[in-house]
Amino acid sequence: MTGTTNATYQDPMVTYINYITSKGAYAIVDPHNFGRYYGNIITDYTGFQTFWTTLAGIFKSNANVIFDCNNEPHDMGSASVPLLMQACIDGVRAAGATSQYIFVEGTSYSGAWTWVSAGNTDLSSLTDPQNKLVYEMHQYLDSDGSGTSADCVSTTIGSERLAAATAWLKSNNKTGIIGEFAGGANDQCNSAVTDMMTYMTDNTDVWLGALWWGGGPWWGDYIYSMEPPSGVSYTDTLPLILNIV
Repeated sequence: MTGTTNATYQDPMVTYINYITSKGAYAIVDPHNFGRYYGNIITDYTGFQTFWTTLAGIFKSNANVIFDCNNEPHDMGSASVPLLMQACIDGVRAAGATSQYIFVEGTSYSGAWTWVSAGNTDLSSLTDPQNKLVYEMHQYLDSDGSGTSADCVSTTIGSERLAAATAWLKSNNKTGIIGEFAGGANDQCNSAVTDMMTYMTDNTDVWLGALWWGGGPWWGDYIYSMEPPSGVSYTDTLPLILNIV
């Protein structure tokens, strides 16, 4: 984590991100490794801070880059996650990246529906000298919340699963974003997604927005594909979302 970057990997990534942000859009950069490094739970917080100082330094002048500290930590103890997230925050700011938002995630795969019960309440103590923290949560609408089924539990499962997290954000004066969500392309899921989006628009004092998972040609015929022009969610679900937002 403390070494130099791999130019073969870095250079195309920088090209893609600069293209996205040049169009006025935001690009989120994250280590998508579930709180692990080479399969082992990260406990070297100083090393993780150094990693983020190196990575953030590449984009420190680009205000449209968002730094997402780590994707979906899990099974590592709720007490260790705040240490991991604070190391990220400190590393980003040490790089001189002061204009960018930082997304922090919680344990139990950062699920909104388990945010409080899993022990993420200690994340309220995270500090950022720039005061630009956003609490990223994920919320799928299938039975186990894993996002592996095209079936949704009910037409109101979205708002129900966001209720406790919304209350936590409000009581702690924090801002959240749903960094991953999706439902299958069917009537019940369309109603569930509509319910969830409506609930979030009714609570914009704490919810910044929501990001659908996922898009890109790599996904092929994925059950939640938002890839234009023919991804199943692009053709079936996106029009519903656009009518709300």
